[in-house]
Amino acid sequence: MTDAKPPGRLRPARLEQVAGGSGTGRDTVGGAPAGGTAPPGRRAGAATGVGTAGAKPPGAHARPNPAAELGFSGDPGQHGDSGDGMLHAQRTWDASLATSRLDDLGVNAERQRVEIRDVTAAVGLLVDGWPADVRACVQSVMDHTGAKVLALDLGDIDGAGDALDRLAEQYRDRIFVWHVTERPHWRGGTATWGESRAKLLRLDESDVHVLMETSVVLRGDALTPLVAAVVEGAVAAGWRGAEPSGDGVHEAGPGRVRALTGELMAVRRSAALGALPENANYGRNADLELSLGLHGELVVPSGPLPVDRLGAHDVPDDYLDRESRRNYDGVLRLLGAPPHGEPAH
Repeated sequence: MTDAKPPGRLRPARLEQVAGGSGTGRDTVGGAPAGGTAPPGRRAGAATGVGTAGAKPPGAHARPNPAAELGFSGDPGQHGDSGDGMLHAQRTWDASLATSRLDDLGVNAERQRVEIRDVTAAVGLLVDGWPADVRACVQSVMDHTGAKVLALDLGDIDGAGDALDRLAEQYRDRIFVWHVTERPHWRGGTATWGESRAKLLRLDESDVHVLMETSVVLRGDALTPLVAAVVEGAVAAGWRGAEPSGDGVHEAGPGRVRALTGELMAVRRSAALGALPENANYGRNADLELSLGLHGELVVPSGPLPVDRLGAHDVPDDYLDRESRRNYDGVLRLLGAPPHGEPAH
């Protein structure tokens, strides 16, 4: 498989904005810039915000009261006094109720599904033992999403590779497994996190690559909000955000964040290929280094995602301490801070 296919379905990645800037995420100005002309193919004065595609030309008739058709209050003929605080409060309350009802109906989730329907996504898994967790993790992706799973089995530790093969037999068109004899680095082998993740990225041909650890499971469709955030312009979106510094790592989000953890992270595959720390032996803090190496916005979607941890995958303490500190030195270099020890995240 090659990386020749461009991710034509994704919008251009948004570069990080100046800190302190604010916005709603939609164009509410409409029309041509002041003193300028409208872009080719767009009428001067045409609205460009979300939901305004195909806006009617002047003189076209609008529906008399679309809010009433949805069962919401608000008569467009009742303008009232602009200085009437009670009327303004009522309008604000009605608008919040309308938004809440739409959310309850799953309109936002359905909109996201429509937005990403032409975008391909695949979940990449490194399998280094814990077969019961592997089964639960992969089955949750099958049950709650339409994504494919690309799994790289490192040495069939404790029969985890066999567990993968049984699932692949059941889902032949969605689960793809590669076995290598090399054991994981943390078990004394030569298969490192960075090199193994790089292999998965290069085997993948999807627009969006989802890093997922086998220690987590989905309890619902947690991938759609992540992929939708990438489609809308983020370079990556994750379950958990992080704020790394010389003093350690603190959880961050929702919204724009400095870094993302790799427990569940959707990323533009083409961008990840150039940012992955392939020299990382173990994944702890290498995921932070990956996200910091990406050029563009990193986001955590608002609202809790249906994701659970199955439990820690323990590795020898001395190994974990050595490799996590080594990786965190890379994080500090990207932050422009002097390297030193780090409390694990």
